[in-house]
Amino acid sequence: MTAKSDDLEAVRVIAATLEPFKSDDRDRIIRWVREKLGMGSGGGSSVPRSLITTSSLAATNLESPTSPPSAPATDIKTFVTQKEPKSEVHFAATIAYFFQFVAPTGQRKDSIGKDDLVNACRQVDRKRLKHPAQVLVNAFHEGVLDRGETGQYRLNSVGENLVAMVLPGKPESSKTTRKKGKKKGGSRRKGKDRG
Repeated sequence: MTAKSDDLEAVRVIAATLEPFKSDDRDRIIRWVREKLGMGSGGGSSVPRSLITTSSLAATNLESPTSPPSAPATDIKTFVTQKEPKSEVHFAATIAYFFQFVAPTGQRKDSIGKDDLVNACRQVDRKRLKHPAQVLVNAFHEGVLDRGETGQYRLNSVGENLVAMVLPGKPESSKTTRKKGKKKGGSRRKGKDRG
């Protein structure tokens, strides 16, 4: 019996900690904790959704978990426009995030491939990617996607954080400054050539 009461106490502590957060934030925090503890991104041993997503989080109603409330479905074009991904890698992460968390329920999927990027470019009126498979490989090497089945890539917590917290690109100013610094260095060389 003590193990059961300890379990319930842990649920109460977690629920009380998550109570001030919005539903989407709670889901993200739980996913990050699961990943940190090496528990994977989902599965049968997950915390009942009713404890994570309802306003009565401190209650211990464990008997009938409910499905999480869905945010209003956003179409892919609206979502990409809101996130304003500048680079191809950020675009790939944004598309993976959309399909995993934002797309209408029937269209959601855990991984994306090159065809998903090509179709997304069409849907959002973005210039078609020359090498969509390479964009996914680059996103993997930059640490925002993990490899899945052959040709498929899955959003990881770094990519999720990028799309959820960083985009649209306000923090990009430091990268932009560095790039401008390089350009200024190039113009100095030109100045030296002139002088």
